[in-house]
Amino acid sequence: MNPLKLDRRLVLAIIVIGLATLAWLLVTMGLIVSTLAPEQRSLVTEQLAPRMVLIGLTWAFGLVSIAATLRWLFRRYATAPARLLEQTQVLLAAPKAAPMDHQGTKETKALAEAIFQLASQRDSLREDVAAQIAQASQSVQAEKNRLAALMAELTQSVVVCNLDGRIILYNSRARLQFKTLSAAPTLAGGAELVGIGRSIYAVFERQLVAHALESIQQRLQRGAGSPSAQFVTTTQAGQLLKVQMAPVRNVDASGAAAEISGFVLMLDNVTRAFEEEHVRDQLLHGLTEGSRSSLANIQAAVEMLAYPDLETDMRERFLNVVREEVHSMSARITSMTQQATQGLKARWPLEDMLGADVLLATQRRIEARSKRSVTLENLDPSIWLKVDSFSLTQALDYLALRLVDEFDIKFFRLRLQANGNRAQLDLIWTGQAMSTETVMSWEMDSMRFGNESTPLTVRDVVERHGGEMWFERERIRHEAFFRFLLPMASVQEQLEATQILQNDSRPEYYDFDLFQTTDQTSAMDDRLLSELSFTVFDTETTGLNPSEGDEIIQIGAARIVNGKLLRQESFEQLVNPGRLIPAATVPIHGITQDMVRGKPAITEVLPAFYTFAQDTVLVAHNAAFDMKFLQLQEKNTGLVFSHPVLDTLLLSAVVHPAQESHRLEAIAERFNITVLGRHTALGDAFVTAEVWLRLLPLLQAMGITTLRQAREAAQKTFYARLKY
Repeated sequence: MNPLKLDRRLVLAIIVIGLATLAWLLVTMGLIVSTLAPEQRSLVTEQLAPRMVLIGLTWAFGLVSIAATLRWLFRRYATAPARLLEQTQVLLAAPKAAPMDHQGTKETKALAEAIFQLASQRDSLREDVAAQIAQASQSVQAEKNRLAALMAELTQSVVVCNLDGRIILYNSRARLQFKTLSAAPTLAGGAELVGIGRSIYAVFERQLVAHALESIQQRLQRGAGSPSAQFVTTTQAGQLLKVQMAPVRNVDASGAAAEISGFVLMLDNVTRAFEEEHVRDQLLHGLTEGSRSSLANIQAAVEMLAYPDLETDMRERFLNVVREEVHSMSARITSMTQQATQGLKARWPLEDMLGADVLLATQRRIEARSKRSVTLENLDPSIWLKVDSFSLTQALDYLALRLVDEFDIKFFRLRLQANGNRAQLDLIWTGQAMSTETVMSWEMDSMRFGNESTPLTVRDVVERHGGEMWFERERIRHEAFFRFLLPMASVQEQLEATQILQNDSRPEYYDFDLFQTTDQTSAMDDRLLSELSFTVFDTETTGLNPSEGDEIIQIGAARIVNGKLLRQESFEQLVNPGRLIPAATVPIHGITQDMVRGKPAITEVLPAFYTFAQDTVLVAHNAAFDMKFLQLQEKNTGLVFSHPVLDTLLLSAVVHPAQESHRLEAIAERFNITVLGRHTALGDAFVTAEVWLRLLPLLQAMGITTLRQAREAAQKTFYARLKY
C-alpha cells in the first residue's frame, strides 16, 4: 500500500469522528453557557474568546491522535486480513506453496500458518497425482520422444500447422531455413518468421495453402487413404521452394481417422536444382538441334561421295563438309562435357562440418582403400569447415593411393589447423621426393580408384571450395605434404550448426495443444485472455527521461503462446544509442559504451522487434515508460506500435490492492519466482512473463477474463496516473 494513500473507509471514519467531536464540543459549550446568568454568560464569553485558538488546537491534536490510533487499528484488524486474503489467492495460483510472511494479529498469523499447511498438503496431493499420471503416461512419452528424435534428426525442414495456419511444431532445420527465406530483418538471431503460434502465411500465400488443403479434402472424400499435395512457390527473398503437404487428422473413439485438424509441410529449397535443370535442358536442346543439322549435312555429303564419277574438286569439297561437321559435333560434345563436369562439381553443396569429423572420415577411407596407417595430429575441436566432405575426402584418398602405388608410402598423417579466416589441412608422409611436374599431373588428371573413375580432378575439388592446394617438402625432417587451404564456416554458421548438434535429438519447438485452438472473428479486445498470444518485453535505457533525450540501449522480449512461455523464441539486441551512456547508469544495467559500439541503431532494431511482436499483445512492467521510448521513434521508423498493451504493475495493483509494493522484485517474491538476470532486458522480460502467467488466474477469479476488461481495470488504479 502506498504510505501516502489512505483507504477511503479510514478517511471517511476520521471525517465522521472529527465532525462528531466538533459538534459535541460546540454543543457542550453551548449547554454550559446557556445555564449561566446573563452577566455570567457575558463574562464567560469574554474569557473564552482568547482561549478559542487553544481549544481548537486541543481539538485538532485530539483528532490527529484518534486518526493515528484508528489507522493503526485499521492496518492491524482490517488491512491485515485483506493482505492475508491476497496472499491466500497467490497460494491458490502458485504451482508450489511458499511460506507466508504475514504481519497481523495473533489470530491472523495462526490462520496464515493453517492456510500454508493446507496449501502444503495440496502440493503433496498434486505431486502424488502428478507421479501417478507420469507413470501412466510413460508409453505416451516414449512415443513423443521417438517423434522428437525423428524430427530433430531429419535433414528436411518440417513444419506442422493447425487449420488456421498457426505453427504448432517445427524442427531445427526449419528454424534455420526460414531465416534464409525471409526478406524481413533478422537482428538478434531470434526475429525470424517461424515460431510457435505464428502464422505460416507470413511465408506462403494463404490462397496457395487453401488450394492445397482443398485438393486434399477432395481426395479424402473420394476415399484416398494418404492424400498429399505439392506446390512450388517463390519466397519473399526470391527463392524457389518446393512444398509437400500432408494432412493431420483427428482420431475418433473407434480409432478411425476423422476430420482434418491441421497439416504438415515438408520444405525443400530447389532454387539451385531448378537452375541446374534449366541449364541441362538448354545444353541438351543445343546439342540435339546442332547435331541434327550436322548429321543431315554429313549424310548428304556421304551420299554424294558414293558416286564413282564424282570430280576430284567436288569430292574434296564434300570431304571438307564431313570434316567440318564432325569437328563441330566434337566441339559441341566437348563443351557439353565440360559444362556437365562443372555441374558435377557443384552437385554436392558445401555444408558446415566439424573439421575433426572431416579428418576422421578421411582417415577411415584411406585406411580402407590403401591399407596404410593414418594418424591424426593437432586437431583443433573448434574449427568448423564449409566443405563438400565427399569430394574432399575423395581427393585426399586419390592422392594417398597415387603415393602408395608409385612411391610405396607406408603411413600418412593428417593435420588440421586454423590459418587466419581459413583452415589448412595437410596430408603428410615420409619418403622419396617427387617433382613438381608429377604433382601437377596428379592435380590435373581425372581421379581414378581402381575400376571406378570420376571426371573430377583434384584441381576441380579445390576450385569448388574456392581454396588453394600446393606441395611442400621439409628437408630437415625428410617429410613432404600436400596442403589444402579451405574455407571456414562463419561464426554465425558455426553457432547454428552447433545448436543443431547439441539438441540432444529433441526438438525444442512444439505445442500440440494448439491443434484445439482456432482464430476468433471477434475484435482482440473482446477475446479471452487465455486465447491471446503475448510478447513480454523490457528495455534498458541511458536514463529515465525519454522526452529529454534518453535512448534505448537494449531490448529483450519473450513470447507467451497458449499459456506457455517460449524461452527458446526470445529476442535480445543491444542498440547503439548515438550518445554517451552515463557512467552512473552502468552499474545498474551493466552495459558499457564498448558493448554498444558497432551495434545497430534503434531505427534498424525496431522493425525486427515489430516483426517479432506481430499479432500479439504487448506486456511490460511499468509499460508507460517503455512505450514512451517506442512512440518517440515513430517518425524515424514509420512504425506505429498500435498493439494492445498490458502493464503488470497496474494489474498487480488490481489483484493485490492491499500490498505495499508493486515493484517487479516485490511481485516476484510474492509469487515465489526466481529472479535471474535482473536489470538485463531479456532477464526482466522473463521475470515479467512469469509474473503475467501468475496474474492471469487471479484476474480470471475476479471476473476479468477479456483483454478489454483487463485494460479497463488497470486504468482505474492509482498507478495509472504515472506519465513519462
